[in-house]
Amino acid sequence: MTETPVETVTRGFIERYGHEPVGVWSAPGRVNLIGEHTDYNDGFVFPFAIDQRASVALGIRADRLIRVSSTFADEPVELHLDDLAPDAVEGWAAYALGVAWALGEFGADLEHVGGVDLHISSTVPVGAGLSSSAAIESSVALALDEHWGLGLDRPTLAKVGQLAENRVVGAPTGILDQSASLLSHADAAVFLDCRSLDAEVIPLGLVGDGLSILVIDTNVSHAHATGGYAARRASCEAGARELGVDSLRDMHLDDLERAATVLDDETFRRVRHIVTENQRVLDTVRTLREQGAGAIGPLLDASHVSMRDDFEITVPEVDLAVETAQANGAIGARMTGGGFGGSAIALVIDALVPVIEREAKAAFAAQGYREPTTFVVRPSEGARRDA
Repeated sequence: MTETPVETVTRGFIERYGHEPVGVWSAPGRVNLIGEHTDYNDGFVFPFAIDQRASVALGIRADRLIRVSSTFADEPVELHLDDLAPDAVEGWAAYALGVAWALGEFGADLEHVGGVDLHISSTVPVGAGLSSSAAIESSVALALDEHWGLGLDRPTLAKVGQLAENRVVGAPTGILDQSASLLSHADAAVFLDCRSLDAEVIPLGLVGDGLSILVIDTNVSHAHATGGYAARRASCEAGARELGVDSLRDMHLDDLERAATVLDDETFRRVRHIVTENQRVLDTVRTLREQGAGAIGPLLDASHVSMRDDFEITVPEVDLAVETAQANGAIGARMTGGGFGGSAIALVIDALVPVIEREAKAAFAAQGYREPTTFVVRPSEGARRDA
């Protein structure tokens, strides 16, 4: 009989620490339906939580050590609460221990809380652009907030996770991923204004319309703490400075003509992606409300073209996944996540899911690429206590 996620993480906790946990919390990965790289530009995003989750079991310690173990590492990593700092830990444990440090930056009195043992397991694919990192951060944040009696609300816990990602992990990401993991509801997406942090849950209605979101994971891994992600953020910030605005959120479609005369070609294309992507998010939300999910396909397609040509964050495998889905009846398809690998998503009539899965694998084989992993994701609820 297959173990439940609660049983798996509890068993792993007991095996590593020799005592029972006091609770289990979980948080989901996410798919960003549309709105890529707009979050750190104070723009609009539209993600939803998926039904793959990271789980954390927490146990009480009599001292002030915090220990964290996981199913993807042999030995626990431990640190005294007094020694928590951005440069005190690296590797996979930074996601969990970084959250503990970041809670102190948001008012937690870490001098007067007790130590804990943490054990993490996850069903969110790593490196697939589905934010396995935010799932860990959000589950740990919710667990520590409750156990330590901090009383922080979920938008604040999203900021905690983002700070951990930025300062401890070293990835210059925005707040999209943690917000999706903490704020989502079933069969809905979160329309988030990353400047005001106002969030609205918008029903997607996929089940009633007979639609699915198919993920095509290219198995080309990416790492946001290095390389192209930071370069794209720096380019956006440089463009905003040259245009005399606080952030690219302040740019609109009718400002692009002026921007083309001020910026070099590469910076202009980076800026154009952000400005047009913000508008596509707004158009997607409006179209969903007025016509339903079946009408948003052209916006998803246009988003991918912009990421491929203007922001230049796709890879050939992701482009092939999108093209194959579109050629075999997808309503719309695009890369999802920060780019440089990861996954494509396709909005698909339920009956076409197996067709597109088969054709994507055949197309990858024909190009000599590693076989993609395909699966349907269901928009799901956000972080919660499970036991």
